[in-house]
Amino acid sequence: MELDEIKTKLQTCGIVGAGGAGFPAYAKFASGADTLILNCAECEPLLTLHRQLLAQKSLEIITAFSEIGKALGVKRCVIGIKSAYASTLEAITPIVKNFDNVEIKTLKEVYPAGDEIVLIYQVTGRVVDAGALPITQGVIVYNVETVYNAYLAMYENEPVTSKLVTVACEVGKPQTLRVPLGVTVGELVDFCGGATVPDPAYVSGGAMMGRIVASGDVITKTTNAILVLPSDHPVVQSKRRNPVFDAHRAASACCQCRMCSDLCPRHLLGHPIDPARFMRAIAHRNAGDTEAYLNSMYCSGCGVCETYACMQGLSPRTLLAVAKGELRKGGIKPAPHASEPVSVARDARNVPVERLTARLGLNKYDVQTPLSGEMTANLVRLPLSMHIGAPSVACVSAGDKVVKGQMVASANNGLSVALHASVSGTVKFVGNEIIIEADR
Repeated sequence: MELDEIKTKLQTCGIVGAGGAGFPAYAKFASGADTLILNCAECEPLLTLHRQLLAQKSLEIITAFSEIGKALGVKRCVIGIKSAYASTLEAITPIVKNFDNVEIKTLKEVYPAGDEIVLIYQVTGRVVDAGALPITQGVIVYNVETVYNAYLAMYENEPVTSKLVTVACEVGKPQTLRVPLGVTVGELVDFCGGATVPDPAYVSGGAMMGRIVASGDVITKTTNAILVLPSDHPVVQSKRRNPVFDAHRAASACCQCRMCSDLCPRHLLGHPIDPARFMRAIAHRNAGDTEAYLNSMYCSGCGVCETYACMQGLSPRTLLAVAKGELRKGGIKPAPHASEPVSVARDARNVPVERLTARLGLNKYDVQTPLSGEMTANLVRLPLSMHIGAPSVACVSAGDKVVKGQMVASANNGLSVALHASVSGTVKFVGNEIIIEADR
């Protein structure tokens, strides 16, 4: 299959990164790549959907992965997967042998092995400079569900209308299931047996990098998990921090032990992000150390500094995020910055996932979440912006009848993808989102 044909299919079928910020998949295709990586590191505690999907749909995913690699003309197509995922490795190993351009690279069970920059280093030994894109090191990375969606687009002309989501923790039936785009978080939790605690909090994504959402928020193309937790759980409390109080606490308690920087995964790769220096500037109200603030732009937000490293319970990640937000508001973007040599201590400072899970207070929730079926919906709300770039442009009107898979919004000019109906029914509203009432 030719590269331009694949790009067109991915854009028309609405394929974006199935997690993270939702970067349009077609836009990653670039000249100069020599390595394509399939990210199956999945290092957030309790999240399992990528390894489950790869085990269940091995042939389809590896077929699409190999074909994309051939179209790009890369030398290596590497599946990055943790050695701890034994059942998935058992499923894919015999299949990989049938593809001469695909290989497997096993990874340690550490966090954040799935961070794109960390993964590239683990697989290739190359360091992507701070603020630069992976393609500068000749690498393109996709996660497992994105490549599966690409397979459906390439070989079956099937657009994205649903998302695999792991629902875990304080819920009647923890599981991973296929959910129509536009279903609310509350409806999904009820479908899984409902919350088992009063006044639950919902974390979308992982315990480390996820965010708190409301029951009325909807499932999008980037929703990987919904963790249902008691409102007083440490994970929830850490995400509800008040940055003003955190700045005062930094001034009164930060002892400059440097553990936050010593364990920072990007700092260990030689990136200029230095949480300890940033905390010192915050603690001393030192506006003169502009570099400490500017380097906050290179923080990945992984949360190791805040959740694992700091013995004082301070909040480097939260304060770094505030600084990044203010810099962006001022129109400041992270410029590429040459990296220093990789720290010789890096391999000794990995964060074991088992220990991280215990530190987060999530051990009791570390149970099986089987990939089990599909949810139905009576009504869906489809935001026109489920991806980085320009929002999709609605091409239906209120009152129109649509069928599942029909395009309801086309790709905009620039970086954008199409959007499709996740149910068959009647369009009830068109604005920043498209609301569809399903046929009964």
